Amino acid sequence: MPWRAMETQDLPAVIGIADRVHLNYPEEEAVFAERQHLYPGGCFVLHAGPAEITGYIVSHPWHFKQPPVLNVLLERLPDPASTFYVHDIALLPETRGNGVASDVVRKLITHAKEAGFPNISLVAVNDSTAFWERHGFRTLEDDALNKKLATYDEHARYMVLGLRKRRQFT
Repeated sequence: MPWRAMETQDLPAVIGIADRVHLNYPEEEAVFAERQHLYPGGCFVLHAGPAEITGYIVSHPWHFKQPPVLNVLLERLPDPASTFYVHDIALLPETRGNGVASDVVRKLITHAKEAGFPNISLVAVNDSTAFWERHGFRTLEDDALNKKLATYDEHARYMVLGLRKRRQFT
């Protein structure tokens, strides 16, 4: 099951997956459409067969320790950005457990390193902390940030993966 770039016509399937997987974190189609438009290089779908999408990931440059509010349009991406932010990843239950989520996370890590981001950040929900820890992410404790995360739920965690800066030779 290969990951491929998300396209506009994929949005209804993406919303359908989001509605099934992220019941407590609803977002409008416009939010997904805007992120895909603003940063297509960070948006992928898991293509399981002809016209069958079973997962997605949405990511983009953003501000470190300032996760976007759920279901709110960004309008534009920051320049410069201080983190590569994983906004959302979701797989249908029948698609989990075979390594496909890890495949796309590794792809995003490579992208973020090559683009020169100092880190990747995200808000872990739905008991996903252990998954992210397996990829080297660590929970960042910050009182002000924890108050913002409480709007997600009491188990939400802001997680960060530091990336080594690429050495530039002149």
